[in-house]
Amino acid sequence: MFSIAKLAEGAYIRDMETIFQGRRIEWDDKKNELNIKNHGFSLETARLVFADPERIEVFDELHSDDEDRYQVIGRIGKVVFVVYTEREDAIRLISARLATAKERRAYYGNS
Repeated sequence: MFSIAKLAEGAYIRDMETIFQGRRIEWDDKKNELNIKNHGFSLETARLVFADPERIEVFDELHSDDEDRYQVIGRIGKVVFVVYTEREDAIRLISARLATAKERRAYYGNS
């Protein structure tokens, strides 16, 4: 039996798999461990940023030499900053951290 929680439009969690607009959200386990060590929370938690209908997403031109990268600022209790890339049928999380004061102002519209 699946437990499905409705999130933002096109997003839901089924057991431990997150689907956003028909695509899986995934991450590397070693990167996840590093992210917990360096930033204090997991990429598993960071995936919930896609449930925020008010999130801000932008293309990361500066860091997209080898692959297209995107930045998203959204709220999952606190405002967070997440970096991801797109791979075929999945969204691959790269890193996540708490948003800076400047990023929080942008999220709340006080830039």
